[in-house]
Amino acid sequence: MSFEAEWKQLKTDSSDARRTHVRLNQLAPEGTRAADPPGDLRVSQQDLAAIGDAAFRLHQDLSRDGNHARLSSYEAASSLKADFALGSALEHVMSRWTEQQWSLLDACAHISNHLDCTRKAHRGDETYLATVFSRISDLDKAFDSRDGH
Repeated sequence: MSFEAEWKQLKTDSSDARRTHVRLNQLAPEGTRAADPPGDLRVSQQDLAAIGDAAFRLHQDLSRDGNHARLSSYEAASSLKADFALGSALEHVMSRWTEQQWSLLDACAHISNHLDCTRKAHRGDETYLATVFSRISDLDKAFDSRDGH
């Protein structure tokens, strides 16, 4: 087989393969939804706001409700400590509870604050992009009018 014939056959094979595997500049057929590529994360401002609000509410509720038993438990631990080993154990449990509560409060505050910052940053990015694209369209209009189009 000559080089030209072999080259022609390779191009034909390649062309046939592309037709079955590549779809450029086409929408999904009407009535169907094109699947998002795997790995793409999509989140709306409403989603971020809901998560941030839930973290804020959890922080508020835990701050208020997480301390109900602390004072009475420490008083019980103090009075029991002199006579029973249970007093020291109860005091230890309350210390660990307090540490865990503070860790959870810090985590909730971090989530809420981070999502607030994320929403503001994305809002700023959207504003910036809208400004840049509007300037580009203004430039295009100016060039079109100057060319007489």
